[in-house]
Amino acid sequence: MEPLLSVWYPLSLIMIYLGAIISLAEGINHLTNYDAEFTRKIVHISSGNIILIAWWFKLPTWVLLSASLIASFIALISYFFPILPSINSVRRKSLGTFFYAVSIGILTHWFWTINKPQYTTIGILIMAWGDGMAAVIGTRFGRHSYQIFGTKKSLEGSITVMCISFLITSVILFITGESINLILITSVLVSSIAAGLEVFSKWGIDNLTVPLGSAIVTFYLT
Repeated sequence: MEPLLSVWYPLSLIMIYLGAIISLAEGINHLTNYDAEFTRKIVHISSGNIILIAWWFKLPTWVLLSASLIASFIALISYFFPILPSINSVRRKSLGTFFYAVSIGILTHWFWTINKPQYTTIGILIMAWGDGMAAVIGTRFGRHSYQIFGTKKSLEGSITVMCISFLITSVILFITGESINLILITSVLVSSIAAGLEVFSKWGIDNLTVPLGSAIVTFYLT
């Protein structure tokens, strides 16, 4: 009973936060002219911040794995039945949201169990903010486009991924006490790899490769 009580408060915060995000996105989707791709990115970016709550309150592994499993199931249902257009875009078929949830489960099982949650956090935040903002910046300001395996990308979006990944990696490694030289070297390499992996986004696979690649490379470099 005591372990359940100890996670009740952070779980309540997470549920309220998620409910607010989805409600906001659904409201924007139904009441404004913004398309589903825009609201999907709101959910994509905002939901990644949950990992910070989990890290701060040191939530047990089983909680995050359970959340990953539930989110994966909901994502698959929404993929086949558009019950939440703010989660899955109606413009294109993508399993990105499903891969998003799966990546959280994999990274949690890998790093939470060895008491290295910072690597899970780096991977998830790079996926949430780097990949999410790349789409926003690329769509609005992208002027130099290119195609990889039929998927259109922009140079501006790729640079956005690199810059945000560098910032996230640097800040978290600084918080966890790594040396400045190691932080700089690791952040440059991780941000370059994240930007490279984000380019290959067919079927939304980058929502799996970007967080896993970023976290694993950071782990082995430090």
